[in-house]
Amino acid sequence: MSQTKAALREQAKEARSLLSPAEIATYSSSIEERLLDLLNGFTTVMVYASKAPEVETKGLIADLNLRGVRVVVPIIERETCSLRLSYLPDPAVLVPSTFNVPEPIGHEFPARPEDVEVVVIPMLAFDAEGNRLGYGAGYYDRFLCRYPHQKKIGIAFSCQEAQSIPADDNDVKMDYIVTEKGIIRHNGRKGLGKI
Repeated sequence: MSQTKAALREQAKEARSLLSPAEIATYSSSIEERLLDLLNGFTTVMVYASKAPEVETKGLIADLNLRGVRVVVPIIERETCSLRLSYLPDPAVLVPSTFNVPEPIGHEFPARPEDVEVVVIPMLAFDAEGNRLGYGAGYYDRFLCRYPHQKKIGIAFSCQEAQSIPADDNDVKMDYIVTEKGIIRHNGRKGLGKI
């Protein structure tokens, strides 16, 4: 009997809450290193702006900008339950916004979803089959269903891995999942690999 998504979310939140700030910083740095390798060669990458205690993306965003990659961040539109996109040439403009997520409110440079090649996505829980649990509102699933051409990379700490996540028809699988311990391809094989 598979556990409910709500129970899996709580388990993953609990596991993540046990990580110290130092562990979060160290693990995030390791995840960023793996991500930069995977993202090599792409010109437009969408990355979520992290809030504690998620995998930190501040360094990743800065490094991608330094490499000349066009970084895009999502902005949550509660009214339409959707994401709108903005380029982020300067992470200093990010301010806590909807759900306390950092967003470039007042400093937006609209981006077209069609131009995004890869999406780096936060996860509350995941399994080795590429299934992802977010916070439950479905913003990313709706976005990814609408724009299926993008490579999907979920990131989380290894302690957030579940044995199995029940997947619905509207749940979108990740192509890759990156943790501090390695990269999981969507077919469940663990190890390093290029997109």
